[in-house]
Amino acid sequence: MTPLELLAPAKDLACGMAAVDHGADAVYIGAQRFGARAAAGNSVEDIRQLCDYAHPYGVKVYVTVNTILYDHELEATRQLICQLYEIGVDAILVQDMAILTMELPPIALHASTQTDNRTVEKVRWLQHVGFQRAVLARELSVEEITKIHQEVPDMALEVFVHGALCVSYSGLCYASQYCFGRSANRGACAQFCRMRFDLVDADGQELEHQRYLLSLKDLNQSDHLEELVRAGATSFKIEGRLKDINYVKNVVSAYRQRLDALIDRYPNQYCRASLGHCAYTFTPNLNKTFNRGFTTYFLHGRQPDICSPDTPKAMGEYVGYVKETRRDSFNVAGTASFANGDGLCFINQNRELEGFRVNRAEGNRLYPHEMPRNLRAGMALYRNNDQEFERILSHKSSERKIPLVMRLEATADGFALSVSDMDIEVSISCEHQQAEKPQRENIVRQLSRLGGTPYACSRVELPEGFNYFIPSSLLAELRHRFLEGAASEGRRCRLRGSKVPPSRVEGAAFEGRRYRLPYLYNISNRLARAFYQDQGLHDMASAYELEPEKEGLLMQCRHCLRYSLGMCVRHGGRKPQWKEPLFLRMGDGRRFRLEFDCKNCQMNVYATD
Repeated sequence: MTPLELLAPAKDLACGMAAVDHGADAVYIGAQRFGARAAAGNSVEDIRQLCDYAHPYGVKVYVTVNTILYDHELEATRQLICQLYEIGVDAILVQDMAILTMELPPIALHASTQTDNRTVEKVRWLQHVGFQRAVLARELSVEEITKIHQEVPDMALEVFVHGALCVSYSGLCYASQYCFGRSANRGACAQFCRMRFDLVDADGQELEHQRYLLSLKDLNQSDHLEELVRAGATSFKIEGRLKDINYVKNVVSAYRQRLDALIDRYPNQYCRASLGHCAYTFTPNLNKTFNRGFTTYFLHGRQPDICSPDTPKAMGEYVGYVKETRRDSFNVAGTASFANGDGLCFINQNRELEGFRVNRAEGNRLYPHEMPRNLRAGMALYRNNDQEFERILSHKSSERKIPLVMRLEATADGFALSVSDMDIEVSISCEHQQAEKPQRENIVRQLSRLGGTPYACSRVELPEGFNYFIPSSLLAELRHRFLEGAASEGRRCRLRGSKVPPSRVEGAAFEGRRYRLPYLYNISNRLARAFYQDQGLHDMASAYELEPEKEGLLMQCRHCLRYSLGMCVRHGGRKPQWKEPLFLRMGDGRRFRLEFDCKNCQMNVYATD
């Protein structure tokens, strides 16, 4: 059977533990340095605690070491990876190929989406040079994922299923570095794509005014997990290492239920990648958690409604429309119920997002703290903060337990306790005494006292005719010995990948994507340069962060403004009347040239200095 892995984000230790509690099969988290979210770093000690908490459930812990590295950081990176291995981390996510040349323990290597994994050739090459898994580009369709799996069947494939979308192919965005000196490849993205732009043509005609033309909706593949599984993906990744704990609780729970339902439909084909079942105190609802509206992106090819041009902020769930307004209140037509403190928002007549708090809710009549000036009858309302839902999630909202069947048997000099599905047997020496009264009830009670542990006893089995008196203290001793053995087994429950130096891998000739611009290889240190030279690549340059191109390519996007504006003839749109090239113009007047690469169905963004 194929294990299906639900992979959850963790901003910190608390989020990581919540992800485990709510059903994650694996958690990814950043260390203090070298992760692609610089604002989400964690100490080695916190990561060790997360490993200790996760491993008894068979939950794996992956650490992001997926920035490009500078020469003076190489040894610190190597030491960090060695520390992560020693504390039990199961794998690291990597962008910089320098790591493949380091003397490291046999920790598993996953190729981060920052390595731009969108073709069969790239994924095959990644496998050749020693990666156990490739995190595929978010832009890929079911057909493209299927092709990669068919051509490279032994490579584990991880796909994003939920959360924020970068408009550029990951690892190939230099706009933040160019505009603000903050490198996305160094974990410091300034979110250039969430800014407002004018769209102007070559004659200076303004086609769009101050809109969020590069800001995408959030990904949601919750209704398409089976398609992704059939395509060959085995790990399903939730984006969100900057998100709060309630986001983790809700989204992980929602996807856990969807994946479990899929596994239940095909019990002979798929199974859980970890242990334990969750009991929730709430009903997961993806619409109630931060989102910019949802899209399946390119899962089924190019779609017209993937962009969120009116706002880059969360709109939340649709709750109805404004029926009528008064001086200090308004009435909502819809079926939603409201609570004091709810956060609501709407798009005003200038296509701008406005938000406000509900001071008092009386049924569907709402009294804001201050009546929004632009609120009008007929406007759609969205709730981006559900006070009651957040209150429920602020408390303990899930309990995860591993159900056990315990079997107690007599041995020659005492008794032995074994547990189903665990390679653990513990015993005690004890004189056999026939009981005068039935002992089953006390035996079950003593052995089932597993509170505060990951386990729950679902059944105690005794052999036919078993009727021995065993003191409660000895039964408790058996239980404690089992728990000690289970804890040791949990610490050993980690993936040990076979890291093979690239020079020793058969067929490792360079088969990765050959970029027409040499700086796109993101080579920022001497080890990465030597690695690519060994692979037979000689047409390369230093990373953009080291040697910026004044009029260089800043973004490669599958999102296309010509298409989204209905002007792509190839996809049934009208012939545009504007004069190309088109430019994006920031509020401060800086311009960025757009190139429509129709051969590759791609939009490129260039600097214009």
